[in-house]
Amino acid sequence: QVQLVESGGGSVQPGDSLTLSCVASGVIFNVYELAWYRQPPGKQREVVATITRDGNTNETNYADSAKGRFSISMDNAKATLFLRMESLKSEDMAVYYCYWDVLERWGQRNTYWGQGTQVTVSS
Repeated sequence: QVQLVESGGGSVQPGDSLTLSCVASGVIFNVYELAWYRQPPGKQREVVATITRDGNTNETNYADSAKGRFSISMDNAKATLFLRMESLKSEDMAVYYCYWDVLERWGQRNTYWGQGTQVTVSS
């Protein structure tokens, strides 16, 4: 069983920056995909950024709304996923969730979600 713990959310002003973290605990043999999603108030959850692993290659992708402002990264040694967000806008306000698609013991592939962290952008 893998547990994900998010941190880093908060209240900021437009134009500010935040870095979200998502720490994984548990036994992970391989990671297939990592991602950040967000759910704005009254809207459905949407993907923000992804890291897809194919062998030794990592491919990152961003939603159009995040391109040029957000950066997803991974610290393998610390089993931590990050989302660096810059030039935040009011429309970025949402609950942000991390997502891990992993290979665990006994060849089991499972997906996990973080608990969510609130990002509020307001002047």
